[in-house]
Amino acid sequence: MNRLAGTTSPYLLQHADNPVDWWPWGPEAFEEAKRRDVPVLLSVGYSACHWCHVMAHESFEDEAVAALVNEHFVAVKVDREERPDVDAVYMEAVQAATGQGGWPMTVFLTPDAAPFYFGTYFPPEPRHGMPSFPDVLEGVRDAWAGRREEVAEVAERIVKDLAGRSLAYGGDGTPGEEELAQALLGLVREYDSTRGGFGGAPKFPPSMVLEFLLRHHARTGSEGALQMAADTCEAMARGGIYDQLGGGFARYAVDREWVVPHFEKMLYDNALLCRVYAHLWRATGSDLARRVALETADFIVRELRTPEGGFASALDADSDDGTGKHVEGAFYVWTPEQLTAVLGAEDAALAAAHYGVTEDGTFEHGSSVLQLPQDTGVADAERIASIAARLLAAREERERPGRDDKVVAAWNGLAIAALAETGALLDRPDLVERATEAADLLVRVHMDETARLTRTSRDGRAGTNAGVLEDYADVAEGFLALAAVTGEGAWLEFAGFLLDIVLDRFTAEGGALYDTAHDAETLIRRPQDPTDNATPSGWTAAAGALLSYAAHTGSEAHRAAAEGALGVVKALGPRAPRFIGWGLAVAEALLDGPREVAVVGSPGDEAFRELRRTALEATAPGAVLAWGAPGGGEFPLLADRPLVAGGAAAYVCRHFVCDAPVTDPAALAGKLDAHR
Repeated sequence: MNRLAGTTSPYLLQHADNPVDWWPWGPEAFEEAKRRDVPVLLSVGYSACHWCHVMAHESFEDEAVAALVNEHFVAVKVDREERPDVDAVYMEAVQAATGQGGWPMTVFLTPDAAPFYFGTYFPPEPRHGMPSFPDVLEGVRDAWAGRREEVAEVAERIVKDLAGRSLAYGGDGTPGEEELAQALLGLVREYDSTRGGFGGAPKFPPSMVLEFLLRHHARTGSEGALQMAADTCEAMARGGIYDQLGGGFARYAVDREWVVPHFEKMLYDNALLCRVYAHLWRATGSDLARRVALETADFIVRELRTPEGGFASALDADSDDGTGKHVEGAFYVWTPEQLTAVLGAEDAALAAAHYGVTEDGTFEHGSSVLQLPQDTGVADAERIASIAARLLAAREERERPGRDDKVVAAWNGLAIAALAETGALLDRPDLVERATEAADLLVRVHMDETARLTRTSRDGRAGTNAGVLEDYADVAEGFLALAAVTGEGAWLEFAGFLLDIVLDRFTAEGGALYDTAHDAETLIRRPQDPTDNATPSGWTAAAGALLSYAAHTGSEAHRAAAEGALGVVKALGPRAPRFIGWGLAVAEALLDGPREVAVVGSPGDEAFRELRRTALEATAPGAVLAWGAPGGGEFPLLADRPLVAGGAAAYVCRHFVCDAPVTDPAALAGKLDAHR
């Protein structure tokens, strides 16, 4: 009996009709494995994962394979986005054993949840040096039946190895000028000066590293840091990884040139990149950065917003290509013939030149991914706009990729921060409203009366999985950004509730942090990873939110926790800067103060609005902003901040020292120049 039909995960529901007798993760599955004396087949993936779909169609929908699984295993299916803790623990084991990892992840466990055999995707027949999935199942079955002691020894050794690993996160102290300079040098060495970005193929958007580069430039004036950030942002925006018609970024490019994406679109990528481009505009005034920030924000709202006001997790890479077959990228790619059918011959020729559509194609089967390969201005912008509108309308007639409509707390926190700041910086109050509505949903549905978070919800109904560190950290980050933009102190208070739980339930000795709470489900290892993956690690995201909250409130406990957590950046920043970019960005804020800005006055006063606008546009790393009536009780920074000569005034403090208040926006801008 397949037991996934009653779950809330869209990924699990995709497997609810499989002939495999799937169980969701839980004690019942392992009790069943003990009762039957069989191993557990753990399969981990997510709804937008292309190769997860491939393995599902090839193996899990096959009656013969399902019969083999059902007879000799208890099969457990996990959505890695709902249970990042389970995913992290077993992915660590997979990577330790095989040197690589990815999804789908396939792990065989004892009934005590100890892993003993690992893999990722297995084909239905031997291929490219990989064994077939049926052969793997037969081999594991035979080992379990005939070499049980050997299996037990392997499992015991792996569990001991994982449990015995201690995280060397550095000695005492926070990262300073030397460590950040070394991190920058390391990035320069790995920078692709021709194509932008870092490393080779596949090439991922380096969102967190870009934030570090922008903050480093703001604090030090480093033109090299700004150039790497700006050139990478332009290369991505011109490449196929960016949707030239509908906005938004795909997960990664399979090549070094950003041409061919892996077509899934994730909320977290687009939230992080939306914020990066808004911050690039703030630093440079770039028209491209402004356009991409707004188009990405509009994509998030248009394509991912749920009826309840939150944001869905992802759009699939695959969709029907018009023949009934689901194909990766079918929704997005074009042939010259398709352009002609929509635009006519003359406009199709212009579109092909403008978007880099060729007869041979840049993707599969003669199709091309739309790019902006030219680096000169558009000769006829009005005509190009008409072409884009017609192509977008025609694309809307295609079958859309599937949407994973679960709401993940952490990723919604990232989206709230991005939409709030983009809306405020680029004069789009509607985006701030969408951010506020998502924050309301998190409070109503994801937070209980003690401020404990549930990781996911769907259709306005909370899931059953507890929030992990990144949920608390990223939601707090979103609430802090919303407080600065709206002037509503309630969001600062909610952030404080969440960060108090971080201090109480996620801390380890010496400033380290765990990914799960002290009272979370016990796994074979308590996950603890400070490095960035597709999103900021919970560890460094928490450090950033704790630092901002401390700047708002003066809380020594929160600042001390932030500084303790940044010890890992001191250790890893110079050695692996690409994988701890958010920690480096937080370290930049710590070195700069961060600056505490209070703007007091009347909302109807133009001088007050200009001061607030100046503060919002400041590039000083991690600067926090409170604004409102003098003595307003919602923000501690407004206490004892009177008007000056009866008019609006701004107060700036840094490193426990406050400057005299200013009333002139230019003077405030000078005080917020991070080079000062």
